[in-house]
Amino acid sequence: MSAISAMPGAIVEWLGGQQTLDGIRFLTEYPAENKAVPLRSPIVAVGLGSVSITDKFIENNNGVLERQEYCRTASLRMRFDIHVPFSEGGSCCHEIFTKVLDLLTFASDLNLRASGCADVSAHRDTDAFVLGAWAEVTADFCPAESTGLTLASFLPKELLCGSHIVNQEIHLTAPEKARLAEPFVMGTYLGDGLGIKNIAVGFRPSCVFVWCSKMPAVHPNFTTNTAQSLFGCVVDLPSGDGNSMGMEIIPTGFRLRTGSTYNVAPTISALNLSGTAYVYLAIK
Repeated sequence: MSAISAMPGAIVEWLGGQQTLDGIRFLTEYPAENKAVPLRSPIVAVGLGSVSITDKFIENNNGVLERQEYCRTASLRMRFDIHVPFSEGGSCCHEIFTKVLDLLTFASDLNLRASGCADVSAHRDTDAFVLGAWAEVTADFCPAESTGLTLASFLPKELLCGSHIVNQEIHLTAPEKARLAEPFVMGTYLGDGLGIKNIAVGFRPSCVFVWCSKMPAVHPNFTTNTAQSLFGCVVDLPSGDGNSMGMEIIPTGFRLRTGSTYNVAPTISALNLSGTAYVYLAIK
């Protein structure tokens, strides 16, 4: 059974579980099921009349309609053949159809665009009144979207948007999702004056900025003709060329180094002065 032809069965199962429709038997047009003759209770046979799938267009901010690459609009005409025993009268056919429409409209997420029915006719072979009715359902089919009515096999998404589902390269990985949820971390630390100080941020940053709280980026000393660098930036490049004066990226955060090796005369790296407060911004 194809995915589309499975929809009547799903609707039959859903309607059969509604308390307001107790006493009514729901079945599908195909495969055929046996019916009692003469008919003793109402029966509703659900079938699929037609299916139309078209491109979906949405108006952009400039008023121009743009075709949606991964979404389609479907229009489906569902058939409802309602059989009622002669003893209950022909008006019972319309009452049942009204109840079915009310439930599908207000108790499910299906979008009923139109509905209608033919005249009630009498079938002597089954001693029943019969009403042929229909309802047109429209829906947008996009990745990760479904209706409240359980129609898991309504349309296979690979039929409409398989390139999106199959091509994993256009999906976000877990690290990428985490980066979008929290793209950076800010914090503070207190300098201890040691030659090496590691700052853990819980991940390997792509870039780190460090600056001294309430101080300029460079503090000159005109007596010694030197200057303290109170600001630093390091970028995680594969070549290692992103290392800054006295800073480097490590797997869990970043490392600060002090000493003559990490100075560029006449500037002295001063990112770990004892008792000095610093602020950092680590980007994932």
